[in-house]
Amino acid sequence: MERRTAAERAERHAATLKRLEKAAGKLSTAAIARMDEQLSWYRNMPPEHRSWIGLVAQAGIAAFTEWFRHPEAPQAISTDVFGTAPRELTRAVTLRQTVEMIRTTIEVVEEAIDEVAAPGGEDGLREAVLVYAREIAFATAQVYAQAAEARGAWDARLEALVVNSLLSGDADEGVLSRAAALGWGSPDRVMVVMGSAPAGDSELVVEAIRRAARHAKLHVLTGVLGARLVVVVGDGGRNPDRVWDPVPAARALIGQFAAGPVVIGPTVGDLLSATRSAQAAAAGLRACAAWPDAPRPVLADDLLPERALAGDQAARTQLVEEIYTPLDEAGSALLDTLSVYLEQASSLEGAARMLFVHPNTVRYRLRRVTDVTGYAPSDVRSAFTLRIALALGRLQPS
Repeated sequence: MERRTAAERAERHAATLKRLEKAAGKLSTAAIARMDEQLSWYRNMPPEHRSWIGLVAQAGIAAFTEWFRHPEAPQAISTDVFGTAPRELTRAVTLRQTVEMIRTTIEVVEEAIDEVAAPGGEDGLREAVLVYAREIAFATAQVYAQAAEARGAWDARLEALVVNSLLSGDADEGVLSRAAALGWGSPDRVMVVMGSAPAGDSELVVEAIRRAARHAKLHVLTGVLGARLVVVVGDGGRNPDRVWDPVPAARALIGQFAAGPVVIGPTVGDLLSATRSAQAAAAGLRACAAWPDAPRPVLADDLLPERALAGDQAARTQLVEEIYTPLDEAGSALLDTLSVYLEQASSLEGAARMLFVHPNTVRYRLRRVTDVTGYAPSDVRSAFTLRIALALGRLQPS
């Protein structure tokens, strides 16, 4: 009796399989027609993409037919069902849309069960469709997970390439297109923040930077280059009139850096100009050892004297152009008074005696120095910067 029942099941299964093979083309056509009728996103797609989706639907039904042929085999489906379509299709078709496509195809097959199955084989075919639907759902998730992982790895390499180009001074129009592909907007204010990279997985560090940037409404491009963590920061407010303070912006990201100095490059107007900001930040990071009490984060411009002493030609030029030259053009009295004041250990009375003028005259001239340079000679840190600027200016060829 059992042998006869098993033989009958096998006979029904074989008959159903034969009918399923004959109906495969019809089912594929019906599934594509149903998608065109019910899925607006499918109708609005370019013909090429619709063609690829049609091939995927056909491959899915063909794979089900083959899978149904060997019910005793392990009940799993390879992602090869999607192998007929190019990888780029995962960018054109979202996961949600793919689920809708699969659901529509399964519905068409389920509605045809009574017609396709051999008499008495309806329940077996219906159960097979349910199991297959579950497996194809898992396969779909795997395809999109693999695509997302591949895109993530590619994006990370592309992002590191953009950051490295800015740091090395090789930025060109190609950098802009690569940055745009990564979702970089067009912020009006850009700066580079640089410090030591924490130990551990660099991908986790980069993702943490991105989360912090989203919370602070900042654009970022970031990468771990050797031992350094480099973050290109753009003002995400898209409002040129909004007050932009680079220090609070950097503080929003500083928790992701390792212990040690974090340097903020000068703010520039666009991504290509960020090379100057990156190089200033890198020079500041190298020179930070000379100022152990520097704040964290510190502006690269606040490290100008240390950078100049470390051999940074850009810092030397900036000190001369922004301090020495304006003072020289303002008249010899300011330069002489500042020089004597610094030599006299910042003593008003001592400078006045050396210059044979009243202390109030010295005080007035020092205020003029502050007005011209932005540095107050009475401040210890500013006095150090002014002293280095004077020395560099005097070393300039006549």
